[in-house]
Parts: sequence; C-alpha cells; structure tokens
Amino acid sequence: MATYAIGDVQGCFGTLCCLLERIAFDAARDRLWFAGDLVNRGPRSLETLRFVRNLGASALTVLGNHDLSLLMAAEGLGKRSRGDTFDDVLTATDRTELLDWLRHQPLCHVEDGFCLVHAGLLPAWDVMLAQVLAREVENALTGANWREFLAHLWGSEPAAWDADLTGWARLRVIVNAMTRLRFCTPEGTMDFQTKGETASAPAGYLPWFAVPGRRSADATLIFGHWSALGLKVWPHLLATDSGCVWGGMLTAIRLEDRAVFQVPCLPEEACPLSA
Repeated sequence: MATYAIGDVQGCFGTLCCLLERIAFDAARDRLWFAGDLVNRGPRSLETLRFVRNLGASALTVLGNHDLSLLMAAEGLGKRSRGDTFDDVLTATDRTELLDWLRHQPLCHVEDGFCLVHAGLLPAWDVMLAQVLAREVENALTGANWREFLAHLWGSEPAAWDADLTGWARLRVIVNAMTRLRFCTPEGTMDFQTKGETASAPAGYLPWFAVPGRRSADATLIFGHWSALGLKVWPHLLATDSGCVWGGMLTAIRLEDRAVFQVPCLPEEACPLSA
C-alpha cells in the first residue's frame, strides 16, 4: 500500500489519468491525497470531480480556493474570473450531488505526522490548532447556514489572525490562510497580491514557511497552490504544485519514501492565460 500526495489538478483530468498510470495506482491498495484545487482553469473539472468522488475512501482532498470559488459561483456569489472553466460542473445533471460532496471535504487533513493543506498555515498556528480552526470552517460549510457562510466568504480582510476574532471575519481569515496564503510578515499579516517566486516577496514579507519560529515546523506540511514555487521536497515541507494547468507537470509524491513521479500536462489541457 502507498499514499501519494498530488498537486493541483485544476480540471486536467487527462493528465491526472496519465499520472495514475505512471504510478500504477490501484484503488484497492493505494491512497491519493489531493492538495486542493481539483477544478478550474483546465478543461475537465466535471470529470475530475466525478472521478475523485467515486474513489471513495481511496482518495481524499482538501479544499482549495478554486474549489471554494466553484461553490460560491453555484450560489451566484463571489466574483467570476474570465478564466473560470467550471461551467461543465454548474450545468451537469449531477451538480447537486457533486457540489454537496465537495462542500463536505476538509480544509486540512492531519495523519501520521503529515498535515495536508492547500496553501499554508500562519506562523502562530501549530498543526493541532490548525485542525481546530479548520473544523470551525468545515462546520460552517456543512451546517444549516452554509449558504450564508459562502455569502460572507469573499474578501481579503482581515489580513491577520487574531484569536479574539469572531463571526464571519474569523472564518474568512482561516479560509484565506489555508487556501490563499503565500507571503506573510513574521507577525502573520498576509499578502494576497504577490504570486511569483520567493524572491518577489514584498518588503517585510516572507514565504509563509520561511518565517522564523513557525509553530507548525515540527510536522511535515504538504501543500499546493504556489505554481511559481514549484516542486519542493524538503524534510518537513512538500510543495506539490508544479504548474500543470500552465503547461508544466502534474506531480505525485509517495509519502512512504518521498519518491517523485511526474507527467507533463497534455497540450489540450494547458490554460492559455498567463499564470
């Protein structure tokens, strides 16, 4: 049995199938951990969602910012991007079942010393606290008022965590950190504008994982979201987004031995927009 962490698929279903063939995936034996953003920008979001859902216990995914954007779009909320490509999900006959399944996926997953999250964790959060905070969001997203939660999810403020935050502001900070974070100050103030390589950090900001004294450093964090960062296999950090949808590679890391498996994005699945 092997467990594979897989970077952002973003609707590149054909490429995902090639990767699973490359690792000789066996659903009766192996497990897949997806780092979020199953959908959007690539052409086959619907097939990707159906496939991962139908794998049942053989696969798990955390929620990414594009997955949440899909959930908001389905309710007429948020802002649609000109690059959105998940209309196949919104017009599908089984959209209700698929979106309900997606809404019930976790924001982070912790197991055997690993923490799987789409973007990252703020410096003040250890993995145990991150689990507790993620559960607050998961409860809101699956509770009776989940539509109201989605209606208040859009936005980048507050930009910093404060344990005294309450209500929608508290939940929004948790979501933004776990699904959008790249750079932050040592105190944990987040920047959501910069998307480039680590050298492009704004003055006073660092990559979230490079903040000295980061409290989650004792766990191995697995994340995606940052295609400009690319594949990184470090002792306590596995960055899995190797830019498939931008014409790069789709990556799987076997957690038992850190072996890396990659396949190139199929040409017809590469997003024509600039990253």
